[in-house]
Amino acid sequence: MFDSEQWREVFDSIAKNKLRAILTGVSVFTGIYMLIILLGAGRGLRNGFEHGFKGNAINAIHIWGGTTSKPFKGLLSNREIELTNEDLTALRQGLEELDKSSGKYRLWRGNSLLNYQDNYGNYGIHGIEPEYLFLEDQTIMMGRFINELDMEEGRKVIVLATDSREKLFGEADPLHQWVQVNGIPFEVVGVYKFESGRGQNDRSQVFIPLTTAQRVFDGEGKLNQISFTLHTTSLYGSIRAAQRARSILANRHQFDPKDPSAVWVENSLENYMNFSNVFTGINTFIWIMGIGTIIAGIMGVSNIMLIVVKDRTKEIGVRKALGATPGNVITQVMLESLVVTALAGYGGLLLGIGTLESISRLLPGGPMFRDPEVSVSIAVQALILLIFTGTLAGLIPARRAARIRPIEALRDE
Repeated sequence: MFDSEQWREVFDSIAKNKLRAILTGVSVFTGIYMLIILLGAGRGLRNGFEHGFKGNAINAIHIWGGTTSKPFKGLLSNREIELTNEDLTALRQGLEELDKSSGKYRLWRGNSLLNYQDNYGNYGIHGIEPEYLFLEDQTIMMGRFINELDMEEGRKVIVLATDSREKLFGEADPLHQWVQVNGIPFEVVGVYKFESGRGQNDRSQVFIPLTTAQRVFDGEGKLNQISFTLHTTSLYGSIRAAQRARSILANRHQFDPKDPSAVWVENSLENYMNFSNVFTGINTFIWIMGIGTIIAGIMGVSNIMLIVVKDRTKEIGVRKALGATPGNVITQVMLESLVVTALAGYGGLLLGIGTLESISRLLPGGPMFRDPEVSVSIAVQALILLIFTGTLAGLIPARRAARIRPIEALRDE
């Protein structure tokens, strides 16, 4: 059925009517190109969002002290709530669903000076407990993390990140070297992998034992943050645990549990689900727009092919008078539609992927948008769908051509 003579006629027809072929292909080319760009942009937004959660346990809850905004049981507002080791103990005892937990004490609530010989850097230095490794889902690249013996003995040990290790030591081995933390020597026992979730200027955290930080840097019993993960991964369970934690702290520090600024509670799972719902909506919108461009492409193909049939009425009549069957006519028109659609769609696919690659190279990864890309399988499926539907769009004009009577076609002016 698809013999070489028929294919030769298809390409001859396209070659003789270049403008018509271009007009037919433009709508298909634009449709697949816009679909690829939209899908890539949506993936770039999601990549930026997911990278912001990288290095953090999804089901973690973080609590910071704040300032009361309303009076409570005779106590005035504007009282500062400062978290303590006893608060952490109370949460560990009061939350049955609590899994991993750690207090955090940040030196002077700002960046602190870290140096090795003549190399210096300012980093956020935090006193933490061993289970903090699981709260931020860190990957140890060299050595080890803070352990229980470090805590019990108040050791002056420190865990660097890959960026601070490179700044202070370059390619040299940092393990068991001594660095100065605001003039106090600490032994490097480990290096973890740091991936910024907030941009190129973001710097890593540097970790020391919580007990050491509180004793050496005038923070006895004080905490800037309490973090914990839960055994449950349900959103409902996570919200209930956060509310229960707020109630426990409200009872200890005598503030209204409904006071939003007394303590600040960040529920990572709730935030993740909220953002996921937003991106589900964005992705749905992108597919609606993409399907719209595909429909526009199909309509373009169908309209152009109708014009083609009308222009070739006399030719079709001659072919039928010489013995061409309706099936031959339908095949001829649909093959021409298939070739033009396939070539234009493939061109749009290549240009779309090339555009995304160029954007990915030109734009540095940030917290809102990074690495725009599109799955090869989705791109190929979209192309196949567009070719298939574009070919079907030629079916209506083809069937119209097949119904042309030779005697009427030969009289057509």
